[in-house]
Amino acid sequence: MDKLISKLIKVGSMMGKKGYTPGYSGNISARFGENILITTSGSSNAFLKESDFVLINFDGETVIPDRKPSSEKKLHIEFYKMRPDINFILHVHSPYLSSFASAGKDLMAPVMAENVYYFKGIPLAEYGLPSSNELVVNTAKYFNEYDCVLMANHGVIIGSKSLDDAYLKLELAEQYAQVVLNTYILGGPSVLSEEQAREILNLRNQ
Repeated sequence: MDKLISKLIKVGSMMGKKGYTPGYSGNISARFGENILITTSGSSNAFLKESDFVLINFDGETVIPDRKPSSEKKLHIEFYKMRPDINFILHVHSPYLSSFASAGKDLMAPVMAENVYYFKGIPLAEYGLPSSNELVVNTAKYFNEYDCVLMANHGVIIGSKSLDDAYLKLELAEQYAQVVLNTYILGGPSVLSEEQAREILNLRNQ
């Protein structure tokens, strides 16, 4: 567990330096055997310590006492339950992805080949009060098909098999949101056709 925590602390620091997880926003978790290792309530992803992690089970009960898990634990639990291939989850409020989420706009249009390849698209879940069951229901409907989901007026959640992949895909998604936003300054994005998008997705099977 100590080795895993060290890796999570490092990624939290990297996200902090990138400005992906300002202040006390966001949370990180990892599948750990039959349990989940998740950041504690009120912790800062950019300045995590070993004491900022707590072990919970899939019922949301604390395995390590005297530590309060993130209020978004139910969202993480549901993602892991629905996707046995997901081992790490990052939930952050990065500026560009959060801008789209707060504007009520998804990133489903195929604008850049790399993002079509890695994400297919980044959908927008309807608003739900943070930490509520409504948020879980609204967001979880996308987990079966998508690894990265925007949450209206909130932020973004991304899951992956490995921690490195989760971080790199977050970096890719944030940069993609910035590029799409920039295209509107230049007159709007040039969207790939359905056939072009399909050709890119077919590359995943090669």
